[in-house]
Amino acid sequence: MITPIELVIFDCDGVLVDSERIAARVHASLGAELGWPLGESGVVEHFIGRSHADIRTTIAGRLGAETARLWAERFEKLHHDAVEAELTPVDGIVEALDALTLPVCVASSGTHAKLRHTLGRTGLYERFAGRVHSASEVARGKPAPDLFLHAARRMGASPAACAVVEDSAPGVRAARAAGMRAFGYAGGLTPAARLTGPRTTVFTDMRRLPALLGR
Repeated sequence: MITPIELVIFDCDGVLVDSERIAARVHASLGAELGWPLGESGVVEHFIGRSHADIRTTIAGRLGAETARLWAERFEKLHHDAVEAELTPVDGIVEALDALTLPVCVASSGTHAKLRHTLGRTGLYERFAGRVHSASEVARGKPAPDLFLHAARRMGASPAACAVVEDSAPGVRAARAAGMRAFGYAGGLTPAARLTGPRTTVFTDMRRLPALLGR
């Protein structure tokens, strides 16, 4: 018997706000300058869906701690400026949120400061105020299940009754590891093939989400 969905947990970047394209562009530019020309596809493979701490560790392993520190410092400034100039909600997400009747929250690899900035910049923060959870609150980021389990506990929902909306491979793996149903949004940077797997529904139009959730 399938447990009815009681809570929808949204990732932020690439699901609520169209920031992954900005982040990928900035990372690719810094990589070309600092010695790791990984390009957009490499950014998707190594960085998208992971916490800032995990990304910095990955860069340090490749280029050393000092370069990783410089990369993180410059990324923060460049990303902030680009968000101010360019950021918009993900296409269709406002309509999807308006149509949903289920309780919702955010669980993101970003810091609370970053989440306040990006969600606030797009007018979405008030929809989730008091229900925003960050990877900074748990020991392990995605693809570990810690963040989603933490969000479910805080919201008073059992994992089996949670649906997670994600756009990254680490994110959908984390949802599966948490025993939750995953809805993989393939309308962004991550190819659908990287999101496909058990207990996962892959879709490309955010406006379809309420129907997919049954609400």
